[in-house]
Amino acid sequence: MAKFELLLPKMGESIMEATILNWVKNVGDTIEAEETIAEIATDKVDSEVPSPVGGTITKIFFKENDTVPIGEVIAWIETGAAVTTDDTPSAAAESTETASSEDHVPVRERAAEPTPSFENSNRFYSPLVKNIAKKEQISIQELDMIPGTGMQERVTKKDILNYLKDRATAPSSQTQTPAPAQQQKPAAAAVVHNGNHDIIEMDRMRKLIADHMVMSKHTSPHVTSFVEVDVTNLVEWRNKVKDQFKAKFNQSITFTPIFMEATAKAILDFPMINISVQGDKILKKHAINIGMATALPSGNLIVPVIKNADQLNLIGLTKAVNDLADRARTNKLKPEEIQDGTFTITNVGTFGNVMGTPIINQPQVAIMAVGAIRKKPAVVETPYGDLIAVRQLMFLSLSYDHRVVDGFLGGSFLRRVADYLEAFDPNRAF
Repeated sequence: MAKFELLLPKMGESIMEATILNWVKNVGDTIEAEETIAEIATDKVDSEVPSPVGGTITKIFFKENDTVPIGEVIAWIETGAAVTTDDTPSAAAESTETASSEDHVPVRERAAEPTPSFENSNRFYSPLVKNIAKKEQISIQELDMIPGTGMQERVTKKDILNYLKDRATAPSSQTQTPAPAQQQKPAAAAVVHNGNHDIIEMDRMRKLIADHMVMSKHTSPHVTSFVEVDVTNLVEWRNKVKDQFKAKFNQSITFTPIFMEATAKAILDFPMINISVQGDKILKKHAINIGMATALPSGNLIVPVIKNADQLNLIGLTKAVNDLADRARTNKLKPEEIQDGTFTITNVGTFGNVMGTPIINQPQVAIMAVGAIRKKPAVVETPYGDLIAVRQLMFLSLSYDHRVVDGFLGGSFLRRVADYLEAFDPNRAF
């Protein structure tokens, strides 16, 4: 027998702690490798902690709602055999069923089917649930319909085993269709009526966002630059191709992937905007990972990240933007999808705002806001002289860390993004 120390895993370079939401397993419980032991939350996303080993939990070091530093030991797991602890003498006895007896599920005979693929599912499944689904030839469509009892209504090992038992005992002439899992609704904020005002308790995510914003302002001296951009060619191109694009790729093309494309090109031209600061050292990032600030139905904000954005064409960027935005709003992002961003874009134009001065998403050194596109009269230079014409104009603003990004670099980078947008080819293919 050996004692395994389970550490709180690293969730991203800017995340230093997490809150224990729920212990799925308790002292004395047996656990299999890759089975979820705890549910945790950061200021970015809620997630699960799987156990790397199988064994019996002998000690838990933190209570629910405790905030724990990344890398801290959160539990001990005794590997090799089940043991009974002094803390809960009956707990181990109640969970001494062997894995073979627990996992034995009568399965009706059926024709061999191809191994199911999980690539087309937007729902999170633990490695253990995936392995059971593959072994029992459960299709992804069938798995997506199983109601989950885990965090954010995720399917647990118990859920899938119960489903298999029900399916095996159902009459063969019947096709069992489980009820679709319901989307988790944000919990209503606690409101206290007090005379002439209401007192609203911040939810956990809002508290963490507030702390992060204050920390960013304390860390980085913010400077913001602005440019006005003529995006008439870009707007006319999108209006011309959006129906064809939807029919061909089953994707709605918005302006966001086009902004991403221009930003990635400008970062390649000005790589010192793609850095972070560590003490008195500058870390120059090789990957261009662009985060996009996304508003949630709860009113909070999350920033999913498109990794290696410079290596994607416009079709790939569109698919990535739509996928991440949809799953962000339904709380289905994976922890790795909100990590390792090197630059952030926020679209204040979504709310009808023409410009903004966003706060830097630490440990990055710059964030760009894109404003609403509006028709305005503008001076247009032609071979026949200057003319007044109606053009599609918008503002871009860049907030940057003046410790390491001076006005020349910040202003030049922002102007380069604008140049790429203004040079957009109205006759380009996808």
